[in-house]
Amino acid sequence: MDKENLLILLIEDKPDHTELVIRAFQDHRVPNRIVHLPDGGAALDYLFRRGESADPDTCPGPHLILLDLRLPKIDGLEVLREIKESGDLRRIPVVVLTTSEAQADMGAAYSRYVNSYLVKPVDFDEFGQLMNDLGLYWLGWNRKPGCDPAGAGV
Repeated sequence: MDKENLLILLIEDKPDHTELVIRAFQDHRVPNRIVHLPDGGAALDYLFRRGESADPDTCPGPHLILLDLRLPKIDGLEVLREIKESGDLRRIPVVVLTTSEAQADMGAAYSRYVNSYLVKPVDFDEFGQLMNDLGLYWLGWNRKPGCDPAGAGV
């Protein structure tokens, strides 16, 4: 799959933060498609192909998951736990992108096998640079063993 077809699943409940992520990726020309989901329940339905998200053609598996911690319905730590306990999903890199600098939150995320924990900068330029660096690393430089993002193995 070429870099233009990489899919990022953004799980974020705040519209202004969602807009910042999308705009920062566009401004830094990080090639991708972003699927945004506003809560943990919708995210798990999408990832586990339940309900309206059952069709893999309309709801393809992501190559990277950006996950906020404070989410409605099901919080980000529970979403992370379910992803990392699933044999079909655990290979997908999950990056927590949050405003929380609390050591307890960081520890809880890493104990659930998060791949990276990033704190959202307040400054827009810094935020844009963070998104650029994140995109370059996870979607450009990082290599994984051959696997279909939906977990089917290639």
